[in-house]
Amino acid sequence: MRPDRLTGALTQFVSENLGIDYIEQKSFDIFQLYRETNPKTTVFFVLFPGVDPTPDVERIGRANGKAIAEGTFINISMGQGQETIALDQLGDAGKTGKWAMFQNVHLMEGWLKDFERKLEIVIELGVHPEFRCFISSEPPPLPDQEIIPESILQNSIKIANESP
Repeated sequence: MRPDRLTGALTQFVSENLGIDYIEQKSFDIFQLYRETNPKTTVFFVLFPGVDPTPDVERIGRANGKAIAEGTFINISMGQGQETIALDQLGDAGKTGKWAMFQNVHLMEGWLKDFERKLEIVIELGVHPEFRCFISSEPPPLPDQEIIPESILQNSIKIANESP
């Protein structure tokens, strides 16, 4: 067997015997994802190199009347100094029905417990029916590392959309 021909031969074999569905990944459909969301369920995007979920979230937001320019969609890239702003925006979005996207939360490991508690409070106090929360994070560098609180992961729709 020639290693340089093995991948192509396996692809052809699987395609002919099992079908093309086992070879080609279906494209990600943000509109299908939106139909599965609700105000109490966070959407959690796992980040991979070359993939940015922001344009997709903004596109579905515009289709539902949520846009940054109108102040109905909040997009915060997490980093130093954004902790308090993000928590305040989360509380406001939950009350007023805005959409909130918090990107790169893996950079704020210590802050995530505060975020987890604030999200619980927002939902417990009666969240607006139009509220949606989106989070993005890189996967942890080691399998045994736990950066994202368990309750956030358990109560989220998790999306791992790798680049083609």
